[in-house]
Amino acid sequence: MQSISFSDPAPGPTIDFPREDRRITGVPRRQTWLFHEDAASGGSFGVWTCEVGHWRIEFAPDKSELFHVLEGRCAIHDAQGGAKLYGPGDTCVIPPGFSGSFEVIEPIRKIFALAQRA
Repeated sequence: MQSISFSDPAPGPTIDFPREDRRITGVPRRQTWLFHEDAASGGSFGVWTCEVGHWRIEFAPDKSELFHVLEGRCAIHDAQGGAKLYGPGDTCVIPPGFSGSFEVIEPIRKIFALAQRA
């Protein structure tokens, strides 16, 4: 197997929207370009874009995400009422078991790596 470059032509995107029962504001269109999935490790890696909106997120105890913001701005709100803002050049880890919400303040594009323990 050869290495995977995010500068290679992207696969076609998957388009989705936050579930209605999780939406706080907006109906943001989300697009995911999946560059690689590793069935053995449960990891997936790609590029994600999203329009402005806000929705609740709940990570399973065995799932986490690392992302790096390329464009736009977002906020991660925790269940205790705290929030952290992220913009171009910022990197974030959402830990296993995280409960809170994800808010896209300006249309965003990010590189992501999802990990799920087997």
